[in-house]
Order: sequence, then structure tokens, then C-alpha cells
Amino acid sequence: MSSSTSVRTARRRTVRVAAAALLAAAGLTLTACAGSDAADARSAGRTNTGAAASESTASGWSGLQSTDAKADVLGKQSGGAHAAKAASPVRTQRLADGISKAEIYRLGDQHYRAKIVARGSVLATLETKGHDDGLDANDMFVTLTLDGQVHSWMGGGHQGPGTFKLAGGWTAKVTKVGELRYRAQIIGHDGVAATLETNQHDAGLDANGIHIVLSSGGVISAHA
Repeated sequence: MSSSTSVRTARRRTVRVAAAALLAAAGLTLTACAGSDAADARSAGRTNTGAAASESTASGWSGLQSTDAKADVLGKQSGGAHAAKAASPVRTQRLADGISKAEIYRLGDQHYRAKIVARGSVLATLETKGHDDGLDANDMFVTLTLDGQVHSWMGGGHQGPGTFKLAGGWTAKVTKVGELRYRAQIIGHDGVAATLETNQHDAGLDANGIHIVLSSGGVISAHA
């Protein structure tokens, strides 16, 4: 074989080897791209699944596929509705100032709560816990009795300490017993019939149809 023939043969072999190397490299690149695309597809699938789950959660039970899951959500919604119903006031009553109202809730036997509300805000709360309750709300006096009755009136307060004649023939002897603490003895024909005492909280009483409030500042007022 001549030297020129050997050179041409070597060149053809070199070309074939280079082509084979290019094909192999292309195959690796395609494989890598395919793997990347598959990973992206799997990632997209997970993202879409997460989005679908979020959409199901946001839309309530309508997006859930499981009947048990729907029942569970409906049960929670029903429980919430029962709680809301239980938290609803038994009645609402306009108060003496003509602006505020009392939302009255029944919490149990002889256990009531009254929220004093004005312009959408709760200003004060009264609650009976084995005894009547009362409030001095800027010279509007409010009582809440053990049977859930609310009574309100304007003015008529006496600043203690001192002894004062009240409506219904009652007499109140008001004494100061501490900081924001006053005591009022409610005295009738037969002596002391009841005692009100504040402890940084106003107190109230229904004395045979006469409503009495003693404030933590020592003001006492009564109304029939």
C-alpha cells in the first residue's frame, strides 16, 4: 500500500471516529434533556396537585373528592352553626339613653350576660353569677337580674359616703372600705335587708322591684 493510500484510510477512520463521538454526545444530550423534561413534568404535576388541593380547601367541601372528607367538613360547618346559635342573644333591649342597647345572653340557670352596645361597640358587660349585677354608665344606671331582666334609668345618683333615701322607701348607708371599694347597706323597716359592695366593679340589686346600683366610685342610685 502506498503512503498516500494509507493517509486517506487514516483520514476516513478519523472522520468515522469523530462522527461516532458526535452521535454519542448527541445521544447523551438528548437523554439529559429528556430526563430534565420528565423532572419538570413531575414538578409541574406536583405543583398542579398542590394548587388543586389549595383550591379545594379554599372553596369549602365542593372541591373535595372524598365523601368522608365532605361529611367531615359539613360536620364542622354544622358545629359552627350550632355554636353561633348558642352565642346569639335571647333578646335585645333599648336602654334609657336612647342610644345604647343591651344584648342579653342566657348562659345557664339564673346565669345571664348582658352586653351594653352602642354604635357597634361593646362598652360594658354585666353578668349574673348567683347574684344580680349593676352598672353606672356615665349617669345611666343598668341592672341585670338573675332571671335575665334588664332595667335602666338616667340620673338620680347620690355620691357616697353618706346615708341616702332611695325609691321604694329604702335607705342606703354608703361607706368607703378601700380604693374603688364601697359598701352600701340597704335598710328597710326591719333593718338591713341587703348589702352591695364594689371591688373595682359596680354592683346592682333588685330589691322587691326597686333597682339599685352602687358604682365603684361610691355613687348610688335607685329606680322603680
